[in-house]
Amino acid sequence: MVRADQSYRVLLEPSFLAKLQGLDLIARMIVEGFLTGLHKSPYHGFSVEFAEHRQYMPGDPIRHVDWKVYAKSDRFYLKEYEQETNLRAHILLDVSSSTPFADEGRLEKVRYGTYLAAALVYLMLQQQDAVGLLLFSDRIHKIIPARSARTHRRILFTGLEEALRESLSPKSKSELRRTDVGACLEQIADRTQRRGLMILISDLWDANPERVMRSLKHFRHRQHEVVVFHLQDPREERFDYRDETVFVDMETGDRLSLQPWEIRGEYRRLMEERIGFYKKECGANLIAYERILTDTPFDTALLRFLEKRARLH
Repeated sequence: MVRADQSYRVLLEPSFLAKLQGLDLIARMIVEGFLTGLHKSPYHGFSVEFAEHRQYMPGDPIRHVDWKVYAKSDRFYLKEYEQETNLRAHILLDVSSSTPFADEGRLEKVRYGTYLAAALVYLMLQQQDAVGLLLFSDRIHKIIPARSARTHRRILFTGLEEALRESLSPKSKSELRRTDVGACLEQIADRTQRRGLMILISDLWDANPERVMRSLKHFRHRQHEVVVFHLQDPREERFDYRDETVFVDMETGDRLSLQPWEIRGEYRRLMEERIGFYKKECGANLIAYERILTDTPFDTALLRFLEKRARLH
């Protein structure tokens, strides 16, 4: 039973959100649950005021003061307008063929990533930030430029919904999408000149982690702030298969029969080595890195986003 004062936690649980229909509703539930929890936590100092108003500061033009709000609250607030953008952010979502993986009863990585992207869109547009979306695998599939208008949300959500349906639809071997995070990020960095926030959502199943980091450093060289959300299914972390199993490479269709207990130790060692590499390299380059399992409530990711966003102001 959820305690009354903790009921907002349900809105952040992947298992609950998977039962809902409509990306707009899911995003709103995540953000409302997150904001409720934020105001009940030590993190309430983060700036999460919505874009309609902001507090008056000395030197602001008096003509933008909302006198109706002043009459009710005895405080000065300014009306905000759509052209007053706080931040330019780009969400880079991995839609390669490894991302539909899910252990039984859990969200697929691509579904978790889509929900997270939608919540970030909802939150940032409420704050009058400009948000864009880029979908990639071993190539760039779709680019939606960053805009701050509230009407832009429907365009972004439509792009996300289409990408999710496409990712989860059955594919022939020739239609499978490999992962090449590094190559795609290099193209994006060359195209994105204006300083902003780059949010990478990926399972990072890339054969060349060094190239991925070179591309992330390229963003930092261009003065972008960077957040990396490394998505994993809990089964990928544990690798606790018990019986002889036929494993299928989701990006190539290749099949391999293995006795998991014989390779479990080496698998876990290599996984820890790769995660450690990303943690160390990201930390050394002031890149926010967060490894997220797909059973993790969404507030973990949103808090990480706010921490990085705060550095831009």
